[in-house]
Amino acid sequence: MTDFPSHDLTTAPEASKPLLEKSQAAFGRLPGLHKVMAESPQLLEGYQVLHKLFTETGFDADELTVVWQTINVEHACHYCVPAHTGIAKMMKVDDAISDALRDETALPAPKLEALRTFTLAMVRDRGNVSEAQMQAFFDAGYDHRAVLNVILALAQKVMSNYTNHVAETPVDEGMRKFAWTKATT
Repeated sequence: MTDFPSHDLTTAPEASKPLLEKSQAAFGRLPGLHKVMAESPQLLEGYQVLHKLFTETGFDADELTVVWQTINVEHACHYCVPAHTGIAKMMKVDDAISDALRDETALPAPKLEALRTFTLAMVRDRGNVSEAQMQAFFDAGYDHRAVLNVILALAQKVMSNYTNHVAETPVDEGMRKFAWTKATT
C-alpha cells in the first residue's frame, strides 16, 4: 500500500490543525485515525461531526457500542475494533457485550441482539432491508428514528473503517491490548 501521511499539530494542513487540537483535547492524545484523516480536513471534520451527532441520538452506551462494533467487525477493521473495545470500557459497557460483538456470538439481551441483527442487515444489504427485517426491529422496541440513526453511524464508520483499510493505520499503543482479527468461518 501507499504510505499515507500521519500528521501531528506541526505537519497537518492548516485547516486540520484546529480539528486535531479538538481531538487532542478530547482524548489527551492524537488517535492514529485522526492523524491519518488530517490529510483531508473535510474528512476529519465530517468524521468528528458525525461522531458527535451519533452520540447524541438517544442510544445508550450499550446500544452505541453494539452499532459501532457491529459495523467495525463486519468491515473487519483492525483499528476500530480495538479502539471501540477500549471506548466501551471507558463507557462502562459490560465486557460480555464487547466480547460477544468481537466474537460474533449472541448478545446477552434480546433487544441488543435485534439492534445488531438490524445493523448487520443494513450493512450487508446496503440499506435494502426487507419489511420483515424492519418489523423485527420495530417489534424489539426501536422506531423510525433508530433506523435513521443506524444509517448515521454507518456513514461515520465507513469513513473510519475504509480510511484504516487503505492507510493500514497502526493501532494506538493504549488500544493494542485489545488487538483483534476477524474469525474465519
